[in-house]
Amino acid sequence: MTIHSDHPFIPPPHERNQARRLRGRLPAPVTLWTAIGEDGPAAWTVSSLLVADGEPPEVAGLLKESTDLYDAALASRRAAVTLLGEEHRHLADAAAELAPAPGGIWRLAEFAQTEWGPVLAGRSWFGVRIVGTPELIGWNVLARGVIERIEIMDGSARGSDTLGVLRGRYRNWPFE
Repeated sequence: MTIHSDHPFIPPPHERNQARRLRGRLPAPVTLWTAIGEDGPAAWTVSSLLVADGEPPEVAGLLKESTDLYDAALASRRAAVTLLGEEHRHLADAAAELAPAPGGIWRLAEFAQTEWGPVLAGRSWFGVRIVGTPELIGWNVLARGVIERIEIMDGSARGSDTLGVLRGRYRNWPFE
């Protein structure tokens, strides 16, 4: 039982960051970026990304500069990006350091090793070569990469559904 009708620590709407409120109203995919660094594999959950078609196709993603993933991706100049599904909500939170992961996130799911980094077994993913120098944009760093390999899993709900986020909550959207 609670004595509050709303969350007691969330400020009233007129005091909230308006840019965050706007961003929260834009649906975004939830992806897991991984890379292999000097200390082994690193991961971070990213929902701020854009895939641009072209020859070659590219991706731009907003990465948190203070993460092991950022350091590993810049050192190796490679990253693997996996599209998460409904069953990966806890993994997404754990990789973003929002939920506990005793023993590390690598014990939360089955991963396959690639030359770009670990990817979730049975999920769509792509391998990226980081290009240029990441630049600060807002509170994050904009990193660009050339997509060198794409693996699309079709035909099964497990490989074709995509987890999204809207207004701070996970949503499962089939994009068929």
